[in-house]
Amino acid sequence: MPEGDTIFRAARTLHQALAGKTVTRFETVLPKLARVDDQQPIAGRRIQRVESAGKNLIIAFSGDLYLRTHMRMSGSWHVYRPGERWQRRRDDMRIVIATEDFVAVGFNVPVAEFHDERSLARNDDLRLIGPDLLGTAFDMAETSRRMRARPQSEIGQVLLNQRVVAGVGNVYKSEVLFLAGVNPFATIEALTDEALERIIAVSREVLQRNTSPDAHQRRTTPFLNPDQPLWVYGRGRLPCRKCGTAIEVRAQGSDARLTFWCSRCQV
Repeated sequence: MPEGDTIFRAARTLHQALAGKTVTRFETVLPKLARVDDQQPIAGRRIQRVESAGKNLIIAFSGDLYLRTHMRMSGSWHVYRPGERWQRRRDDMRIVIATEDFVAVGFNVPVAEFHDERSLARNDDLRLIGPDLLGTAFDMAETSRRMRARPQSEIGQVLLNQRVVAGVGNVYKSEVLFLAGVNPFATIEALTDEALERIIAVSREVLQRNTSPDAHQRRTTPFLNPDQPLWVYGRGRLPCRKCGTAIEVRAQGSDARLTFWCSRCQV
């Protein structure tokens, strides 16, 4: 499940492979993208940069053209050498951007759209996005303010709201709140300023740590055992790695996303 760290790493990898290169081939099965390619061919354009904004990935081409993609639950970008065998089925391909040196393939990408600079600035998913936890100019005070604007909402739901703070998905929601020692069903109004700042700081630290070049597995624990990467997520009814209490699990919010927590460690 792509979260902010996954998209950040994907953007970094794509930028390293594609930035400054000329597109030699563009292929898509998505009608909206194909129409733009017919009118304004992508092949021949130079790829200027690739960057992430929360869970959005943006590829900037020469000639004032931008490709915004969002992975939702199952999309992904892969990078291959020309002629290298793909790790996913051809039927899963949605977008191919090829250069002389590398081929970027978007598999099962559910959201993909072309923009110019003006329409990109008007896009609600980007215009209304909350402070990006992986952004260089992250604003702690603004994030706290946006959280306080939802006093009746549960913190587990607020962390998933990309218009409050960008980057946290369902896995990190449970992990961050465990590390911060906060019950995921506590409302914002029930939390002190210190607790909110701790949650925000832990969120940023965990995501940053998992974007390091040597981070090959999503990890929130300090354990070296590869079978112990996470504290609570996916461990319903198993003993807490810290206190031994059985981990609880419950659907949360209108979309019934599963939340995992330790009732003893997160009071």
